[in-house]
Amino acid sequence: MQGLDERLAAVAAFVPLGARLADIGTDHAKLPLALAAAGKIAHAIAVDVNEGPFEAARRAVQAAGLAQTVEVRLGDGLAALAPGEVDSVAVAGMGGSLISRILTDGAAVLQAVETLVLQPQSDVAELRAWIYDNGWHIAEESLARAGGRLYEILLARRGKKEKPEPILLEIGPCLWQKKPPRLKEHIEQLLFRVRRAREGMEKSARAKEGAAYRALGEKAAALEEKLIW
Repeated sequence: MQGLDERLAAVAAFVPLGARLADIGTDHAKLPLALAAAGKIAHAIAVDVNEGPFEAARRAVQAAGLAQTVEVRLGDGLAALAPGEVDSVAVAGMGGSLISRILTDGAAVLQAVETLVLQPQSDVAELRAWIYDNGWHIAEESLARAGGRLYEILLARRGKKEKPEPILLEIGPCLWQKKPPRLKEHIEQLLFRVRRAREGMEKSARAKEGAAYRALGEKAAALEEKLIW
């Protein structure tokens, strides 16, 4: 999509046609502006908690002549919205723990929401667990490259389904099922991080005897198994 890098284009691809979208942490409003320009959304509310990005987004919307479609608000997460204003929520570029907190704190707004499009920077397994623990499920996932690294994009829909096994919360249940071309690279990146964390603990005899060290070893072994299919 015009004006978006591969990461944000992958986020945009999961936004439903005709959505009433909230883009949380909108920064310069790139995502809602691209979607509005393409005629893909009915309306967007672009939210940022910081004054600088809020002003940048407001100026970008005015410059694009899309103020009728994209509204910019200053606020903390979903607290900037009233229940029923949107049916889809996008949160991109934040840690998975923070995204989970934003969604938890915005439970009243989420009651009218049917679609979540999430692109966590970290703690992705924790976010996937939150999705399944809170009456949602992951319907689709993709991998996108930007700035030399891979990003995971999650599409969650309302409706409780069985929670995947822990290793698939790490990898991504839909990614594992569909096995896109970048899946092995994705698993190798996960494995590298686990091994690096484990190696860091090897400097301490006490840490090596702890449950966390053993858990990392088990996770590494499980990831190694998933590299073979």
